[in-house]
Amino acid sequence: MSVTETGATIWLTGLPSAGKTTIAYELAGRLRGEGHRVEVLDGDEIREFLSAGLGFSREDRHTNVQRIGFVAELLAANGVKVLVPVIAPYADSRDAVRKRHRAEGTAYLEVHVATPVEVCSVRDVKGLYAKQAAGEISGLTGVDDPYEAPESPDLRIDSHLQTVQESTAKLYALLSERGAA
Repeated sequence: MSVTETGATIWLTGLPSAGKTTIAYELAGRLRGEGHRVEVLDGDEIREFLSAGLGFSREDRHTNVQRIGFVAELLAANGVKVLVPVIAPYADSRDAVRKRHRAEGTAYLEVHVATPVEVCSVRDVKGLYAKQAAGEISGLTGVDDPYEAPESPDLRIDSHLQTVQESTAKLYALLSERGAA
């Protein structure tokens, strides 16, 4: 790693089971293999450790996203590539994180992993769609709770139309184009 390593926050937003975390870890491996400092801020881990006690109300989701955004910006400002596979369902929450990065002069990229809910519900990595359908949970993003898709993300990935490697390659190409890879 060079002393002048450029950090950046790469926020992967999308529905549950869209492929955000899979793409983030695939990209992290590639970047680490090239000698970059990389952290993945997984939404489930953050909720367990940094945002324990928060629920899933709009206010709590906003607070969670702001906490993650703060940590991401701090790491990115110190030369780390920070991959954030977190739903962040509300546009105003994501915009606040982008503005914080801009104010601090830290690179920020928003990536929409745009997988249709029908595909996500079949993947159902964590069994959330099945639990929602059975009436065991409510407030599932994109089903009975809102998801505001980004209007103009830096990159849109249609993970249901390509392999994980192809999705990762598109994201890596964007990072290279922006001087962050």
